[in-house]
Amino acid sequence: MKRSKLGLLGLGLGLAPAPVLAASGTLDLTTSGVGYIALIVFTLAYLLVMGEEKLHLRKSKPVLVAAGIIWALIGWHYVQAGLPYETADAFKHTLLEFAELMLFLLVAMTYINALEERRAFDALRAWLVRKGFSYPALFWITGLLSFFLSPIADNLTTALLMCAVVMKVAEHDSKFIGLSCVNIVLAANAGGAFSPFGDITTLMVWQAGVINFQEFFVLFIPAAVSYLVPACVMYYFVPKTKPGGVIENVELKRGAIRIACLFVFTVMTAVCFKTLLNLPPVMGMMMGLGYLQFFGYFLRMTLPGSLARKRAKAEQRGDQQALKRLGGVVPFDVFSRVQRAEWDTLLFFYGVVMCVGGLGYMGYLAVLSNFLYLDWNATGANIVLGLLSAVIDNIPVMFAVLTMMPDMSHGHWLLITLTAGIGGSLLSVGSAAGVALMGQARGHYTFFGHLKWSPVILLGYIAGVAVHLWLNASYFAIHS
Repeated sequence: MKRSKLGLLGLGLGLAPAPVLAASGTLDLTTSGVGYIALIVFTLAYLLVMGEEKLHLRKSKPVLVAAGIIWALIGWHYVQAGLPYETADAFKHTLLEFAELMLFLLVAMTYINALEERRAFDALRAWLVRKGFSYPALFWITGLLSFFLSPIADNLTTALLMCAVVMKVAEHDSKFIGLSCVNIVLAANAGGAFSPFGDITTLMVWQAGVINFQEFFVLFIPAAVSYLVPACVMYYFVPKTKPGGVIENVELKRGAIRIACLFVFTVMTAVCFKTLLNLPPVMGMMMGLGYLQFFGYFLRMTLPGSLARKRAKAEQRGDQQALKRLGGVVPFDVFSRVQRAEWDTLLFFYGVVMCVGGLGYMGYLAVLSNFLYLDWNATGANIVLGLLSAVIDNIPVMFAVLTMMPDMSHGHWLLITLTAGIGGSLLSVGSAAGVALMGQARGHYTFFGHLKWSPVILLGYIAGVAVHLWLNASYFAIHS
């Protein structure tokens, strides 16, 4: 509520005499030329982001430039007003919020990349192919795995993994691939909504301290309903045949299971730092990166002995392929896993946070907060913002809400967490998972292929919201 009060104070001071403005250090720029230019710059940047697939322009580029322009406009206006030092503090405050989230995400991405390098995900994919499931079974297996894996591995990574499974099993069946991708995006986004680690937006809410770690899990049933309603309808359109996938054997690299255990231990460390010590969870995650570095050191130091034992066994069996594979083994390197993090996503996140933070400092979020949460009502506002996230992306929507920090009950904070997560499933461009799958399954999963299922997805959205309002009614009486 503190930020909301400050924003409203800034809005009120916009009508006050100049000396009061100078004393407060906050200027209302919502009706100024500088403010209008900033809005135009942000709008143009986001139009370029939405056209990423057609323009082949990485989404981080326009928002990085827009963020620089917006804060330059703010700085110039404050210098002209005789307040040259005020904007630096505001920028640093916004930068600190981004830095905590960025480091948290960086550690999570590093662990996921390490597991990928150790072939953990390849082994899962190969197991599903070997089992020879039918199309209907594969539809439910990939969907349910996406729903339950995304709370741990995040919705983007989960969607890419499950799409790889479908592409491998049904590589010549475009209809099934397209339908399965819609199902996977739905499941991954819904699953990510009931966990602090499932999506960037849920992580933002948890780190802001408005929802406790265990409270996220009351969204499990509403999220499951929002997925199962459209999935049950789509199931009747799945071909009732069996694919002829290519069977492959995948051997886990040394340390894969132990890295997975370290990832779980890292998450537990982050939770303990937040719940028991009241310290930012990013400290626990960075400590967990240290766990991985120590284990990487252990793998490198013991690699020669491990290779010698495996080479001796391969020579006894006369396995030339194994000997050739062992000859190409390279030591595990943690920093090469950091290098492979989704830097475009992280830089896009920086640009969005800085753009929205700048617009908030100008006073626009105070105006929006007044309209949505005072003139209107929190329930309707959160439902509409969830629908809006299908077009704008849920990251700026959630950051705007957290910056406004309206006085809402825990039930309403859980509602915006749910709607921002599942609302992005309405369109293929509404979530990072959907955008990524359009690239991975190009020609099979398209914008219009997803759009034709939007009515049943909307039905699931409504059902999920209704279940939350009914099942978690007690949380609407608890205020943050």
